Parts: sequence; C-alpha cells; structure tokens
Amino acid sequence: MSRGDIPWVKTGLIQNCIIHQSDIDEWITKKGLNKSSAKMVPKGTILMAMIGQGKTRGQVAILDIDATTNQNAASIRPHENFDRDYVYQQLLFRYDEIRNISNSSGQQNLNLDIIKSIRFPAVSIVEQNVIASLLSTWDLAIEKTERLIAAKEKRFNWLQEQMIFAPARSDKNWKHLPISDIAERIQRKSDGDTYPILTISSASGFVLQEEKYSRFMAGKSLDDYTLLQRGEFAYNKGNSLRYQFGCVFPLQDYERALVPHVYVCFKLHENIDADFIDHVFKADYLKAQLSTLVNTGIRNNGLLNISPANFMKVAVPLPPIEEQKRIAAILTAVRQEIDLLKKQTEAYRRQKRGLMQKLLTGKWRVKVG
Repeated sequence: MSRGDIPWVKTGLIQNCIIHQSDIDEWITKKGLNKSSAKMVPKGTILMAMIGQGKTRGQVAILDIDATTNQNAASIRPHENFDRDYVYQQLLFRYDEIRNISNSSGQQNLNLDIIKSIRFPAVSIVEQNVIASLLSTWDLAIEKTERLIAAKEKRFNWLQEQMIFAPARSDKNWKHLPISDIAERIQRKSDGDTYPILTISSASGFVLQEEKYSRFMAGKSLDDYTLLQRGEFAYNKGNSLRYQFGCVFPLQDYERALVPHVYVCFKLHENIDADFIDHVFKADYLKAQLSTLVNTGIRNNGLLNISPANFMKVAVPLPPIEEQKRIAAILTAVRQEIDLLKKQTEAYRRQKRGLMQKLLTGKWRVKVG
C-alpha cells in the first residue's frame, strides 16, 4: 500500500494492547480509502480481530488514534452505560470463550453475530470504572516491564556484537579454532539406569521429551540415545525460526540425561571457559559457517544434513582465557537481568488473571461509595 496520511490497522496489530501511532507501519490515502471497503474508526474504539492465523483471531486492542481498517476487524463502541475499559477487560478475559463459540459453530472466523452474543455480568457504571482502573494498573506494570525487557534485549544484542562478533573479526589476539580442537566428541550410551529423557527446544534449551511431544520413550527405543553429563554440549541440527541451521546448548539442570543420538554431543577441554562458548553458540555465531555445509535438497527426518565430522570442523572465536571469563561474566549478568524481568512479567500476568477471574465474573464485588 502506497504511503498516505491515514493510518491503516492490520489485524496483526490487534494483539491485546493499545495501538499507538508509532505501531503503524502502513498508511492509506484519502483517495484509496474512498475507493476501498475500508472504514474510518475513531480514537478510543475497541477493535477485535475477526480472522487471523494462530492466536490473532479474537484478540482485541484499543485505538489511541483515528485510523482505518477493513471488515476483518470489528469496531466496538460501548453504549454510555458501559465503561469502555471494562468492556475491553471482559473481552480480554473471555478470549478462549469467544474462540470456542466460533469453533463450535463450525466457522474458522468470527462474525458480528458471534460478537453480539457475548455476555458478561452487568454491574453499575461506577463499579465498572473501579474494576477497569484496578486491572489497568496491572496492565501498566506489565507494559512497563515489557518495554524494559525490550530495551535490555536490544542492549544485550549490541553487547554480543561488540564483545563477540566485532573482536572476532579484527582482534589479532583472538584465535579461530575448530570445535574438534577445543572439545572431544561424546558418544557414550546408557548404562541401563533410569535417566531423564531430554530434547532441545530452540527457545528453552533442554526440556523433557514427554513435555514437548506428549509421549514417553522407553525400552529398546532408548538403546541409541546418548548419555550426556552436566556441562557437556549438544548440537541439535533441526532448523527453527530462531536458529535456522540448528542450535547448541549445554546440559545445566540435570547431572545426567539421555538425548537423541542424532545430536552431536561434545565436552569442552578444561582450558576453555564454558560460559563464553555458550554465549558464542547462543549468539548464533556458527550460522554463516553451518549454512555452507547444508545441501538443501537432502534432509534426514527433517534434520539438516550436517555430519558430526563437518560440525566438529566449524571454527569458534577464542580470546585469551581471562578475556573469555570477562566477556562471559558481563553477558551472563545482563541475560540474568532479562530473565528476572521476564519472570516478573509472568508473575504480573498470573496476578491479573486471578483478579479477572474474581472481578469479571461477579465472584468479588467492588464496594463503591
């Protein structure tokens, strides 16, 4: 869409949030608006996504600007005896219910009849004001924490560039050694004892296999699994949005565990700082090298066709050991700050959800003077 002066709101922007002008990435001209089925929607309107992939359908947002959208977004403007923010919180709370209504009717998308059928407790406008204000306090705390996380993530990415990628390109004191020179490959099999069975998630690292795939592997199916010990690394050559050419994680939360034999497992030599190497892997430093090893026409059970021997030849940047420790300490501290903020955000969400279950169902009534 060519640049105009009227904000265009796509359903993808409707993500249980306030839509500000800074969120808009498409614009429409007045001439284009007049020739289309798009409609002008005033500031303060609640929007609900009628269609959308994944979680989008049924999500809501409040417009902080006058904007335009099409029939894929429903505009909701409550009557005078309803507080807009109270209605917004009710729609947030009833997200699953709304999606289930459309599923039970055999439709993949929402429509106006479904939206009009939504019911929630009618309380006085004063009580609505109080409930909405209370819940908005939690929304503000969540929003502020998420903005802080975004800022720290940006700083963390900058630090990765400045402390790993940049010196790896230019610092003559940094070596570039193949993984086989700094680690030995691990191929040990299970000794018959019972161990956790893990798989690698590109977002979370090692996770229990039954949690990810909802099934438990047992008996002879474990014969080919590799027995990994705490501190040892594994390369999962399955591609993902986060790591296009696979990812590497160390085993940290278990003393010993079984992992799929298709993982390339290895143990670092003692003169290498494991935390530094972990940050190198998590920064996706290997991406460029691994991309040259992949034959896109050949895959094995959905895995990239990178052999263990070729993976072990991939080079990692290696400064002197004291520099490894210094870089790792800085990056780890920032990463821990981000992780704590994420936990805080989740705590806020749980607290708000508990309040919503009480306040928006009428189980708790707010005293008003």
